[in-house]
Amino acid sequence: MNTSATDPVSVNCYTSGIQVLWSETANTDQLCSRIGDIADKQDIAIAIIWFSASRHAPEQLVTGLRQRSPTLTFCGCSTSGEVTPDGMQEQGFIAVLLPARWFNAQSVVMQDAASLGMENIAGITAEHRKRFLDTLPHPDETHTQFALLLIDGLSYSEETVTVAIDRGLDGIPLIGGSAGDDLLFEKTWQISNDQVMSGAAILTLIDCQLPFKLFTNNNFAPTEHKLVVTEADPDLRRVSEFNAEPAAVAYANAIGMSPEELDSGSFASYSVIVRFGGEHYSRSIQQLNEDMSLTFFCAIDNGLVMTVARSEGMVESSRQAIDALEQEIGPIDLIVGFDCIYRKLDARHRQTTHRIAELYREKRFVGFNTYGEQFNSMHINQTFTGIAIGTPSESSPEDECHHE
Repeated sequence: MNTSATDPVSVNCYTSGIQVLWSETANTDQLCSRIGDIADKQDIAIAIIWFSASRHAPEQLVTGLRQRSPTLTFCGCSTSGEVTPDGMQEQGFIAVLLPARWFNAQSVVMQDAASLGMENIAGITAEHRKRFLDTLPHPDETHTQFALLLIDGLSYSEETVTVAIDRGLDGIPLIGGSAGDDLLFEKTWQISNDQVMSGAAILTLIDCQLPFKLFTNNNFAPTEHKLVVTEADPDLRRVSEFNAEPAAVAYANAIGMSPEELDSGSFASYSVIVRFGGEHYSRSIQQLNEDMSLTFFCAIDNGLVMTVARSEGMVESSRQAIDALEQEIGPIDLIVGFDCIYRKLDARHRQTTHRIAELYREKRFVGFNTYGEQFNSMHINQTFTGIAIGTPSESSPEDECHHE
């Protein structure tokens, strides 16, 4: 830890030299100044910054970082909450700074990603992959890279964009998170160096010379209730009818509630799931509309068969997933990733927030609360998804974090 009593920005340094900064109260100037202080003393491959747009205006953030640290490479997006080394926070920021000692990174921005088309996205990704691998000192070690996707969570395009990117990556594994806006469902933001955008996808290729493992985990238990989409608008991810009934009525009946009682808490506690390849994946409901239709976070279509699920054992399921990662890559230095906002709401509803926050602190998980997650070719909901980074096998010849 490297903080002072008067500094609202907290800093953790890890064995690898990765530094994590966070605050729930700091203003944008303080955020930029603190990141700049570290970048002055340590060679940073990339700074990944997740922030609440309710507190940090993205244009001011980008301008401030550019003025304070002109050569710093960074990317990021807006959130619906952050997961910090201290636990859960609202309307703040968290930044993960990857040291150049162990990492190389390069981003490409796809503006208005929903209109690019799959062939264009796959082509942009393939070219980005080739260009990045050509810059590495060990281009033949193709098992040391992973891809990080940050995408507008209100673009209705995550499925097609993710599939196209996965095709262009040609075997490089992918994780990602859909940007949020503090549950306002109005507009999300993406940032990359000099650019401030909405509707964009930022693909960052990262080469990592430490052990790492990508993962995804959920805690769904299917019930006996089936819901068949009998009328829908796939472009808007809106279902008007389940089982030839108004969608909200059919869903509410299946979970033992009235349509008037439906809210984000009920959607979080009773997701609907679909089955692919022997696994269940959530199709979380975003909101109830005035006409009794339901808008989803993921793609839907007519004829799709969904099963109502209940959330069970989030803490234990997450612990088992992390334990499995430790078995595979050894001691974990840090886990970075994405925790769906509905997991946070579900934990709050079940009064287990303190338990999941304690687990995240214990296991060194940091990230942000998303409107969806990406894992390889899939866009998914209500998951705990990310990358576990192992500890270095050799000690650093110098104090990477330059403690003050």
